[in-house]
Parts: sequence; structure tokens; C-alpha cells
Amino acid sequence: MTSRRILPPCEKTGAVRVEAAGLRVRSRIMKRRTMAGAGLAALLLFAPYVFTQTMTRAPADRSATVNAVFSRWSAATPGCAVGVGVNGTPVLERAYGMADLEHDVPNTPQTIFEAGSVSKQFTAAAVLLLAREGKLSIDDPVRTYVPEVPDYGVPLTIRHMLTHTSGLRDWGEVAAVAGWPRGTRAHTHAHVLDIVSRQKALNFTPGTHWSYSNTGYNLAAVIVSRVSGQSFADFSRDRIFAPLGMTQTSWRDDYTRIVKRRAIAYDQGTDGYHEEMPFENVHGNGGLLTTVGDLLRWNENFVTPTVGDAAFVREEQTPGHFTDGRAHDYAFGLYVRTYRGVDEVSHSGSTAGYRAFLVRYPDQHVSVAVLCNAGNANPTQYAHAVADAYLGDALPRAQPSESGSRATPAPPFHPSAVDLASYPGRYTSDEAETVLTVVADGSDLVIERRPDSTFRMRPTAQDTFAVPTLGTVTFHRNPDGKVADLSVGLDRVWDLRFQRQ
Repeated sequence: MTSRRILPPCEKTGAVRVEAAGLRVRSRIMKRRTMAGAGLAALLLFAPYVFTQTMTRAPADRSATVNAVFSRWSAATPGCAVGVGVNGTPVLERAYGMADLEHDVPNTPQTIFEAGSVSKQFTAAAVLLLAREGKLSIDDPVRTYVPEVPDYGVPLTIRHMLTHTSGLRDWGEVAAVAGWPRGTRAHTHAHVLDIVSRQKALNFTPGTHWSYSNTGYNLAAVIVSRVSGQSFADFSRDRIFAPLGMTQTSWRDDYTRIVKRRAIAYDQGTDGYHEEMPFENVHGNGGLLTTVGDLLRWNENFVTPTVGDAAFVREEQTPGHFTDGRAHDYAFGLYVRTYRGVDEVSHSGSTAGYRAFLVRYPDQHVSVAVLCNAGNANPTQYAHAVADAYLGDALPRAQPSESGSRATPAPPFHPSAVDLASYPGRYTSDEAETVLTVVADGSDLVIERRPDSTFRMRPTAQDTFAVPTLGTVTFHRNPDGKVADLSVGLDRVWDLRFQRQ
């Protein structure tokens, strides 16, 4: 029987280590066991993750490297969990810092974190499963299943949404412009559909540009539910999580639900850590509750598929193309890139105070999962540092970089008195359901938004200002030179117009 030992938190680092030595269990071996062996395998498969897979102790030098990567997290801070899989077998999983600072509960490898946008690959997988069954096509118009989406007069497909080429504005940024950023109220998919239904324009014609948008993945979750006749959470459990033995994974479709061993999320302020939980029920874009062990199971499905088949996993990790044939590096919920000269398939995640990164190096058959409950954590950096230790000779030697020339900065814009007098006014948007009032404050301008928000405007170019939180504000003039409206521009919301009253 496999031996295991659970070590107490380290006084210096707050690390909790779970190590096991002995028999290695791999899914394809399990299938060939005798009935007695299969019984043992089943016990290992469906127990909590500390018991699910036999792990070999990482070599001392790698363990020391991993500990150093996470050394900043202690018994006085939140922290992270990390899991590493090599050739289909988990070889290391550790945890650092605390899951609950208020009650002194340490993180462990079995701690459940929220994975942020790492979740998107599971949503895409659910859609692709329905497509392979002929229940939908990823090239179907979105309005076939979600008529709440306005008719923009151009093809807008499910494929566009899943590859972030839809042009759909990110609903969270629209809500933030209105004064309700995510985390300030319990947003639901009904809120998403309501916001989407009021948008009069797209960021761009679908298929012509790339812009990250959570909206497409929330709508994808809605589509899965409407087509399958199940809730998205139930469909995911039955068709993805259960077949893979991901017994610790679920969706945060009800943020009030009790989830055993869930880490509290935190962000660091000037006076220490504060809770920063995702009090919302939207999911599909994010909201996956999981462990590092379960994420390693999922990554292995791309090598030896249990969910879907070889064609299914190949499709999910095939990067998309723009309408003109140009390729981009986003597949279905996955970035397909290179890291230090080797192929990498990955995605990061960030929701409230949770941070995550899941990465796989297909040629080397190495996976790294990092989940954190600290908003100031950098799991992408941590995962790459851990991967460096396991990829070893597969990584090419670093080459000296050449410094390039810097772009010439745009000339500064100094509004004249006439300019400053032309901007003040009341500007409204039905799309964001809010009013922005531009007022003069001495020689400066500010934007006021109900009930009590004021944003100072910093001129950056002709009729254009940088505004904290709101993004870039550009005033547009009619042929007579009079300011007619203003546009709010954000990373995921382009040209949101406010009409002057």
C-alpha cells in the first residue's frame, strides 16, 4: 500500500507538503489491472486528491528550487499551491501560506482555489462536445441560441466568441463604466444578457481583430445549458469532471454555496491583507473551483483522452485565424505559444483575489499547475520558474537580447482655454445605463458619476484624456466644431459612446 505523510506547516515558509512514495498509478495502466487491482485503482481515483494519485518525491534539488520560488508565502500571508506532472504522473505537489488568515488554516495541495480564466478551456470543451454530437456547430450564429444578442448585420458565430474575435464588448467593463465593477454586486447571467442586449455596436467586425472578452464565454455557458437541457454546472460535472476523476472541481454558480477546503481570496493593502472574494454567480468565463491535482488530470486528457477523442483535443488546441487568413495564438480557451524555444499550451486566470496559471509542454510531457489566493501573487512567473527546473536540457541557452529603438512619444496636448470651455456638459449612455458629467475644476477637468465618484482627466492628445478607472475618454466634434459626444475606450470595450445632452 502506498505510504504517505502529511507534514505540518513549516515555521519559516508556512509550507505544507504532501509526499508519497511507492507505486505509481497511471490511467492507462489502471485499465489493464486485474479486478483486485482495479478496485484499488478506483479507491485511489475517487478519494480526495491527496489519495488519488501516487506521487514520487521530487529530487532534492528540484524541491529546493520549488520552495525558493514560493518562499515569500508564509504563515502570515495567503499563498499558493503547485502541482507538477511528468510523463502523465504527478511528481510533486506542495502548498504555501494560508487558506484562511482569520482562522489560521494553512493551504494544502487539496485546498480548492478559484482558477479565473483558466476556466475558459473547460467551457470551450463543453461546447466542442456538443458540436461533436451534432447538437450545434461552432460556426452557427450566436443568435440561433441567444436571441438576446442584438442583430449587428454581420455574421457573429460561436467560433468568434470562443477565440475572442467576436467584437463583443466585455460586459464587466461596461458595468464598471456604469459604476458597478465586478465584485460590487452579485452579477448573474441575467445581468450579462441584459447588458449585452443593450449594446448598439461591436468593438469591431467579427473575425477582423482580437480582443479578450469574458462576454463570449458567459454566453457560451448559456448556450451549453440551453442546448443540453442541463445547467452548465451539471453538464460539466457529468461530461468532463466525473469521467476524469476531477472530484474536487465544480463551478461557482452560487457564490453562497459552502465549499469545503476552499481558500479565502485576499488582496494586500497598505494596512495588510483584506478579503477579496468573487461575490458573483457568473461563470464559464471564470468561476472554476478546483485543485492543482485536478488540473493535472485535465492536462493529461490532452495526451490520453478520456473526455472526447484525439480529434476533440486537437481541435481545442488549434489556434484560430482572422477572416483575412492571418493566424493568432488563441485556440479554444487556450493560448498556443512558445516559452524559451519550446512549445507551450497555457492560460492564466485572475478573479478577485485569486490568481492561477496552468501550462503544458507537449513535447516534453510536462505540466505545471499553480493556484493562489493572493491578489499580489504572480502564478505565471512561478509556474515558469518551476517548469525551468523540470524541462532542464530541453530549454535552449539564453541568447543576449538586442535593445531596439524606442518609439517617438506623441507630442503633449495642452488644452487651450477655448478647448476647456468646450468639454463640460452632461453625457448619457443607454448602453451603460449611466450619466457622466464633465465639469471644470480650475484649469483642469473632472468627470463626475453618480452617486459619488469623481475622476480627474489628464490630457494626452487632441480632445483625448486619460481617466483613472474609466480608461481613455475622447471627445468628438460635429462639422461645426462643437463637442457632440464622448467615447470611452478600454482594453475590452472600444468606443462606448455617451451623447451630450
